[in-house]
Amino acid sequence: MKENVLAKKKNGMAALMGILLLFAVSVAGIVFGAIAIERHSSSPMLAAGIVMLVAGIVMVVVSLILLCGLKVLKPQEALVLTLFGRYVGTLKEDGFYFVNPFCTSFNPAAKTKLSQSGDVSAAASMLAAANGNTAVEAGSNKISLKIMTLNNNKQKINDCLGNPVEIGIAVTWRVVDTAKAVFNVDNYKEFLSLQCDSALRDIVRIYPYDVAPNVDTTGDGIADEGSLRGSSEIVAGKIRDEIQRRVAEAGIEIVEARITYLAYAPEIAAVMLQRQQASAIIDARKMIVDGAVGMVEMALDRLSENHTVELDEERKAAMVSNLLVVLCGNRDAQPIVNSGSLY
Repeated sequence: MKENVLAKKKNGMAALMGILLLFAVSVAGIVFGAIAIERHSSSPMLAAGIVMLVAGIVMVVVSLILLCGLKVLKPQEALVLTLFGRYVGTLKEDGFYFVNPFCTSFNPAAKTKLSQSGDVSAAASMLAAANGNTAVEAGSNKISLKIMTLNNNKQKINDCLGNPVEIGIAVTWRVVDTAKAVFNVDNYKEFLSLQCDSALRDIVRIYPYDVAPNVDTTGDGIADEGSLRGSSEIVAGKIRDEIQRRVAEAGIEIVEARITYLAYAPEIAAVMLQRQQASAIIDARKMIVDGAVGMVEMALDRLSENHTVELDEERKAAMVSNLLVVLCGNRDAQPIVNSGSLY
């Protein structure tokens, strides 16, 4: 389906003036015809009056029908028109239009409400109408061409290691081809939401939550350090490309996709937290031991260089043991003062 933009229909004001003139002439014809019928019961004027009355009534009906062909569009709005089931064209630019009054606007997603910008619930619409806000159009078949944001619900997905994680994304999108959006899919909003969920699952299954050994996330056969937590920009880009590939046939452009929520699933969150704490403790202990060994080596070298004291191997071992206990312990050491000889 190829989009046909009706750019030469922006003549609504001239059409409105003509319709008003036709309506005025028809009302005048009805009035003069009724007067002629009332005053001349049997004469040629009676036939003329009947003709004027009937013509006036017909013109009133015609003018009312023609009013249905007037369309008003605000910026970043579009209207897909069909005539007896056949696609006629799309009005995309803001302005005042006049089209075939028998054309009907078509938008199967007009009443679909998702968790996204631009969708107003029925309760919000009633509240706005009660407050005198006319910006909310009830039952409008206009298609918004603005950039919108879709916030799908959080999903529980297993990463490449089988760990369940909860993840949520925000997708900014817009309609670029109204004909494809309306006619190629049944409901382009629901179609987009479903494809976002499916693409998210396909991409998340490639990555581990955190950096893991022997995991290839790029498909080149070489292990790398890609992860959901550490490579969020790359993951979001792949999600965006995957969604765009799926919704291109629906005339939708994906502007951006961002990860808004990422965490382990509740059933393993506590275990993974303990694992992270243990890893942090091991790293900290390793740093402490490395520093302590360096300080002991420095102390022994300084004592040997300055000939402060001569230590045999046994005393060196005792000194090293005492210094490591003091430096590596997580509590303050309690010194024992020896007032006599070591031997």
